[in-house]
Amino acid sequence: MIQVFLVCLDKVAEKYAFRAIYCFMPDHLHLIALGNSDNTDLLRAVEEFKQRTGYWLHKHPPFVYWQKSFYDPIIRANELVAHVNYVLDNPMRWGLVDDWRKYPFIGAIGLDLENFLKGM
Repeated sequence: MIQVFLVCLDKVAEKYAFRAIYCFMPDHLHLIALGNSDNTDLLRAVEEFKQRTGYWLHKHPPFVYWQKSFYDPIIRANELVAHVNYVLDNPMRWGLVDDWRKYPFIGAIGLDLENFLKGM
């Protein structure tokens, strides 16, 4: 299922010109979307991602669904490090791994996560 979602996220990221840091948890998704231009429509991108993956979820067991809303704050540049660290640390807080790099459902689209972290 995660692979299906990653393919969809990659297509939506290309269509709406954004990069992303993601962490798929057992019952939720953390996603930080970074626009590539002033014309990037992140709200529409997330809506399309949820629509596409929601359709897939509807057609495949276990028939789970996205909640209707989502938390969508604007992250200021000086807050980005804290938000990225929160997302990356999530599997450790849940006791799933002892290092985020060992968690198979965490990564980035459109950027090299390790180099991104070094530059922060």
